[in-house]
Amino acid sequence: MNPCRRQFLHFAGAAVAVAGSRVARAQDYPIRPVHLVVGFPPGGPTDIFARLIGQWLSERFRQPFVIENRPGAGSNIGTEAVVKSAPDGYTLLLVASANAINATLYNKLNFNFVEDIAAVARISGQPFVMVINPVQPATTVAEFIAYAKRNPGKVNMASPGNGTPQHIFGELFKAMSGVEMLHVPYRGEAPALTDLLTGQVQVMFPSLSGSREHIKAGRLRALAVTTATRSDALPDIPAMADTLPGYEASAWLGIGAPKNTPAEIVDKLNREINLGLADPKIKTRIAELGATVLPGSSAEFSSWIADETEKWAKVIRTAGIKAE
Repeated sequence: MNPCRRQFLHFAGAAVAVAGSRVARAQDYPIRPVHLVVGFPPGGPTDIFARLIGQWLSERFRQPFVIENRPGAGSNIGTEAVVKSAPDGYTLLLVASANAINATLYNKLNFNFVEDIAAVARISGQPFVMVINPVQPATTVAEFIAYAKRNPGKVNMASPGNGTPQHIFGELFKAMSGVEMLHVPYRGEAPALTDLLTGQVQVMFPSLSGSREHIKAGRLRALAVTTATRSDALPDIPAMADTLPGYEASAWLGIGAPKNTPAEIVDKLNREINLGLADPKIKTRIAELGATVLPGSSAEFSSWIADETEKWAKVIRTAGIKAE
């Protein structure tokens, strides 16, 4: 046999063997517990979603999906741990909108979020809401913008901290409305809401989960949800895009894995997660948490991550925001 042909057949056979091995691994996956890393403390909204999806996957695969909380540095500690893990499908990351923000907010990360995390599946999206103290005269976003422009230097915007989604969403509002507001960072959403309730600050863009009861009780006035369309959680509140066309800001969650995780494993996880998002019990629970299920392919989620990272990079750079 011709030596070149022999060499070709050797390499071709090896390639087929490798491909066959990858497929076999995907078919058998998982054969041991899978760790789902959450870059936030236990008990919070992000952790709740992780446990909801983790329980579904545990039941579907008949292997434990263990929630591993690694909080710190705005979720960067947990993200870096996953980036450095073996790309075998046994270490996953609960990806959040904070990851897209952190990619620009932090100057010296030891990883590139877009390149080093493989998108597996998007889970949910949740609007935040623009709220003011009811003593403020505005009843609509347009009225608030007009009031703020008539009273420069008198509107303070609270947030749970520098570079948090609530801060970044407010900066997008400032950029698109032309309104000047002084950013007042707090150590968490609860103390920021407390000062808004007492009138120490005038406006905030909190999460629905943290503000919905105050809105329903009339202690806060909701002017708009931050998504492009109305939210089922607050159906009577208009969307910000009704006043500022093109405005869209939401918190979203999904599942990621280290880059080079076999595509067969990514596809298998994506398929099972999408089945979970179609399950009535999970859909209802996610709706109770003020969010909407967002099923789709891993390619769609990858594109979404890239777009969100670029979008928030522009806002952060324009506003000159730095991590604390």
